[in-house]
Amino acid sequence: MAEEAHTDGNGRQAGGGGRPDPGTRCIALVGPFSSGKTSLLEGILTRTGTLARQGKVVEANTVGDASPEARSHGMSVEVNCAETDFLGDRFSFIDCPGSVEFLSEMEGVLAGVDLAVVVAEDDERKVPALQLILKSLEARGIPRVLFLNKIDKSSRRLREVLQVLQPASAVPLVLRQIPIWKDGIATGFIDLALERAHVYCEQKQSSIIEIPDEEKARELEARYTMLETLADHDDDLMEALLEDIQPDTDLVFADLAKELADGVICPVFFGSAEHGYGVGRLLKALRHEAPEVSQTRHRIADETEGGRIKILKTVHTLHGGKISVGRVIGGTLRDGESLYRASGQEVKVSGLYTLFGQQAVKCACGDEGALVGLGRLDEVRTGETLFFEPGVRSDGEETVFPEPVLSLKVLADRRQDEVRLSSALKKLLEEDPGLRLVQSQQHGETVLKGQGEMHLRVARERLEGKYGLSLQTGEPQVPYCETIRAGTTVRGRHKKQSGGHGQFGDVVLEIASLPRGEGIQFSDTITGGIVPKPYIASVRDGVLEAAACGPLGFPLTDLSVCLTDGSYHSVDSSDQAFKMAAITAMREGLPECKPVLLEPVMKVAVQCPADTTARVNAIVSARRGQILGFDRRADWEGWDEIEALMPQSEIGDLIVELRSATAGVGSYQARFDHLAELSGKVADQVLKRAGEQAA
Repeated sequence: MAEEAHTDGNGRQAGGGGRPDPGTRCIALVGPFSSGKTSLLEGILTRTGTLARQGKVVEANTVGDASPEARSHGMSVEVNCAETDFLGDRFSFIDCPGSVEFLSEMEGVLAGVDLAVVVAEDDERKVPALQLILKSLEARGIPRVLFLNKIDKSSRRLREVLQVLQPASAVPLVLRQIPIWKDGIATGFIDLALERAHVYCEQKQSSIIEIPDEEKARELEARYTMLETLADHDDDLMEALLEDIQPDTDLVFADLAKELADGVICPVFFGSAEHGYGVGRLLKALRHEAPEVSQTRHRIADETEGGRIKILKTVHTLHGGKISVGRVIGGTLRDGESLYRASGQEVKVSGLYTLFGQQAVKCACGDEGALVGLGRLDEVRTGETLFFEPGVRSDGEETVFPEPVLSLKVLADRRQDEVRLSSALKKLLEEDPGLRLVQSQQHGETVLKGQGEMHLRVARERLEGKYGLSLQTGEPQVPYCETIRAGTTVRGRHKKQSGGHGQFGDVVLEIASLPRGEGIQFSDTITGGIVPKPYIASVRDGVLEAAACGPLGFPLTDLSVCLTDGSYHSVDSSDQAFKMAAITAMREGLPECKPVLLEPVMKVAVQCPADTTARVNAIVSARRGQILGFDRRADWEGWDEIEALMPQSEIGDLIVELRSATAGVGSYQARFDHLAELSGKVADQVLKRAGEQAA
């Protein structure tokens, strides 16, 4: 049979036959770690002629994964964009990292895509990770198709694979093709919508053949199953099936496109991205069935507000400055034009770029649907919407990024690099919304929070490699406190005479413990002016300064201090003298009040697949956690959520053990709950470490 030289595979002319310009479609490539997304992007770019030769991840010559960090680790650590043309239609593809530690990269770009291609494989261990991604797409109402990659390595029948994958999807996974098997190897496929068979040709367009006789019964059964699923949302198709009437092909394709856009089905294609199998068929489906930018505009925007740019990603280049990657949704954007933030603030585009992997090439304009880089929008952040017309309006639905689960203390090796580190961290946080920065007031530490070990490792590599910084890193200190179990009354006197005016302050303090959570309370019962009012404030300052470091070496909390008596000298008394008297009284009295160490206890919610719940419970208990209970995770089939109380000191590397026990998908959120007394061997170890650090 002749190859598909002049048609697009749906029986339509390649030129589109007078189709209106759909604009540039924006497609996200998402899926679990190592499922083949970057290879699929390479296959797409090769199939469309944008690349002359398909690169390979193992050879470090792909368009995606081109950053030093991605090359070093052999995995995607940030999104990569590439534009291409296929049969006269323009597409922008965004290759998203699959590791759960870098899903914040995916979350940022989903706000502006027309459709997501979910790349999966025949691996039961990755089903929970697939569910994480599908849940995010479902929550946003993003149409999606599933590309079952590595079909050449699959050892099971396709229907068996779908039975394994179906629990990850809230909507039916609908087969669009079935494989043609020969000696246990998929050598081609049958398109169930067109009822046309194809034989794979490596890195080339597939050849059309007659449907083999031995496959006809299987094809009819699979096609009927597909049509039945479509008929659940189309009464006319249901009626045709009930009357045993063969439905019109155009009706089938119209239903496929509509139900895909409505998010009620997830069509399934398959192939091998590495060999180019199935890539052409996927592209043809995207060309005719993927929603156009006008449909996406209906889904995410108020039509009365005109054209807009959705900012999906921020990049800081060493020589070109800041580039904001945005999707043009309505209208055409030209270099030098003014845009308006939701607040009404005007910003001017200073440089417009098309993006291809790590390259940014200047261009004059961005048409409807285009993915472009906008230069020097210094105040604009990822997730913002910029408008063509002035006015104050809503910024749209805010993108929610995952909460950090691991922390790293970061310090510049050289004091003179502290300003450079601060600037680099600011840029890093703009680029990666999965990171957070916290300044620990108690310990004076800069703490970088991220999504896991690899996420923080890549962040450090960027600080050191891209910005040339030498860093010291380590585990952040736990904010322990201390309190007292008993009370006392103590006199503190500060007296100093060294010629001229001396210093004199005399106070009597009554120190008592308070219930947990009350903090430090200061009061006085002074009458008759035995301590003049101006000096009472100085006594309070002294009490608070002394409470900053108690007898055990930690900040004090949950105690009351009352100034009950004292005396002063008309010449030698001063604010400083009374402050020092209060400090003396506190330092002498507190050791008599039975000081005790307090540790912060967090309320933790852990999410994990149900078959790992027992292991997770054991992990929590082994970390001095108190399990409060667990239940099915709402709207997450096959998942549990565990609630527990756990000391903050035990949470440090919890995520590492948790992911090891849950095939990489377990996560948690922690919130401060209360301070609890800490004694015994654990308290002794904390005090010993504190003493060593002080020395």
